[in-house]
Parts: sequence; structure tokens; C-alpha cells
Amino acid sequence: MYTTKSRFIYLSLLLALFMSMLPWSGSGLMLRPDFVMVTLIFWLCRAPHLCNIGTAWMAGLLIDLATGGLFGANAFAYSLTAFFAVIYQRRLTLFNIPQLALFVGALLAVTQITQLLLRLFAGGSIPDWHYFLPSLTGTLLWIVLALLSASGTAPTGAASNKRRS
Repeated sequence: MYTTKSRFIYLSLLLALFMSMLPWSGSGLMLRPDFVMVTLIFWLCRAPHLCNIGTAWMAGLLIDLATGGLFGANAFAYSLTAFFAVIYQRRLTLFNIPQLALFVGALLAVTQITQLLLRLFAGGSIPDWHYFLPSLTGTLLWIVLALLSASGTAPTGAASNKRRS
């Protein structure tokens, strides 16, 4: 049985999937962050007991089916990124938002590098430097999400430790 919080997590992932499927074009397409991965990282850090590596793998398969790309490429990249996010999840509570942003940027870069390597193994060409811009915009989106959630009910990072003492 799903709880209210897990339903909210899955609805936010579905909203992120819809955001990814919007008809982006031009510079918007070049700058479009990986909404699903940003949402997964947010929930992997905030609720790892409800959103885990299996959730990331399933979300990756849905992205693969929706985009028609190499089947399993996004699932593998999302699972690998989720693995790194879960490994360091307990340490993240000591980080402030700028430090978390660097970590999230690194996770998004891991996702993109994994996807790039899989495309190259499948015979794709080497992309331009613009390929990594979604990691930057995804990090900026994550900062906005983190600030919005920190102003809400649940404090994150070092701010929560200062409030307890």
C-alpha cells in the first residue's frame, strides 16, 4: 500500500517525465536539464527509503521508452547515479546548499558521461561541449528546489543542525 508521501514522490517523478517530454527546441533544448534525474536526486537524498536505485532504474526505462533511444541506456545511467547518491546520502546532511549543489552537479555529470559512453559504444558521434550544459542547468534547478524545500517544513543540510542547537 502506498503512503501519501510515496504517492507524492511518484507524482513528482511523473511530472518530471512530462516536463522532459515537452517539445523543447533551439537553445531551450540545449539547456534543458534532466528533470527526471534532478527529481530522483532530490528524493534519493530526502527519502532514500521511498525512492531508491530500483526507482531510478524504472524511471530510466520509462525515459528510454518515451524517447525511443538505446533501450536501457538511461536506466543504467540513472541506476549508477542513484548508487552514488545513496552511498553518500548520510554524509549529505552535513553539507550546506552550495556544497550540495557541487555534489548534485557531479552526479548529473556522472549521468551524462555514462550516457555519452553508452552512445559512443553504440556507434554515436562525439558531441560538442554544449552537451554538458544540462548538468549546469540541472544544478541550478536543484538549488531552487533545495531552497524551496528548506523554506518549507523540513530543513536540510547544515541549516537543520544549527536549528537543533
